[in-house]
Amino acid sequence: MQEISPSALADDGASAEHLRPRGSNQTGMRQFNERVVLQAIRLNGSMPKADLARLTALSTQTVSLIINRLYEDGLVIKLAPLRGKIGQPSVPIALNPDGAFSIGVKIGRRSLDVLLLDFVGTVRMRFSLSYRVPDPDEVFTAIARQVKLMQAALEPAQRGRINGIGAAAPLSLDRWQGLMKLAPDQAARWNRLDIARRIEADTGLPVQFAKDTAAACVAELVAGRGRSIKSFLYLFVDTFIGGGLVIDSKLHAGLHGNAGAIGSLPVGVAARGAEAPAQLLSTASLLGLELACEQAGIDPMAAYDERATQAPWAGHSAAWTEQAGAAIAMAVTSATCLLDLEGVIIDGSCTRALLDQLMGAVARSLENYNWEGVERPQVLAGMIGSDARALGGALLPLYASFAPDRDVFLKLDA
Repeated sequence: MQEISPSALADDGASAEHLRPRGSNQTGMRQFNERVVLQAIRLNGSMPKADLARLTALSTQTVSLIINRLYEDGLVIKLAPLRGKIGQPSVPIALNPDGAFSIGVKIGRRSLDVLLLDFVGTVRMRFSLSYRVPDPDEVFTAIARQVKLMQAALEPAQRGRINGIGAAAPLSLDRWQGLMKLAPDQAARWNRLDIARRIEADTGLPVQFAKDTAAACVAELVAGRGRSIKSFLYLFVDTFIGGGLVIDSKLHAGLHGNAGAIGSLPVGVAARGAEAPAQLLSTASLLGLELACEQAGIDPMAAYDERATQAPWAGHSAAWTEQAGAAIAMAVTSATCLLDLEGVIIDGSCTRALLDQLMGAVARSLENYNWEGVERPQVLAGMIGSDARALGGALLPLYASFAPDRDVFLKLDA
């Protein structure tokens, strides 16, 4: 794990000693077991040491020693004793919400989100900025300002517990310039930028980077339906639709970090001499609803808020969901035949009401396919929503330092 720079702590004198690597660089089985215990509490909630020992297959003595160390480091707390049973009352052990913090940054094609996350996954502070076109100067200035404000909002001792920043953004913000109405000079600037290094330079905190839809998939994997579905295709409907692929409870990045790039799937059959078939992103992205609203002379940004299902936008949204649902159903069918998926999870930056309409359209369209010879997967709405990308980003530094399996999703920038 990267250490927080001394300059970031100079004002409060806090120590980052408690953020030492816990089993991440061959420091020994003791630190690995600490991660195992922390993960057991994170996934199962507070419990007494005896229950932790049974769950982790560690001895009661080992768990007791680990809990004492974690308690001294401020990573766990002891709750009120459980009384009413035979013998001494047992003391449940829980994660300390103030034990560690991380910051998640999502740079999108239409908005910026910055979240401050605590050790139990609660969002303590949030900031959002909407725009029609992402300007690098505006975006990075806002990020640096919000990180400073979030640091200032914490107590001095808590600031030293900020574990780092997880940044999520499309791999190519400069792509599809015409559709996005992105000026060539702005596109060129994004193409030259190393987002993680720029944020590090501006904030003094270590930064990990992930593709935005992969980060959203991480959030669903860790905090949503992914906790009960081992293999699934994840779709995130945003300005451009994208996705991620989880196999055996691990995010699969692929050779170029693009596994699950569902938006690039063709939605037709290519023919010699004919124009290439459209990609899924051209028919199932919120940009399509934006353009329909713009052509009708109504606010296109309603695609991202509750107005989308209200007059005068409702009719355009209904037409878009039918078109997008049919295209997504085709992609789901093809992916299932190839990957034998347990499930498909669909989420997005739209409202729940619009997502519900889209889910209905997908379900109706899936009925039109022949499922003989393949098991039809369950298709479910995601649980995180528009926060998914920033939340997934914020989880990266926490899991890098405190989760026992670093290969779950830490190779996203390969």
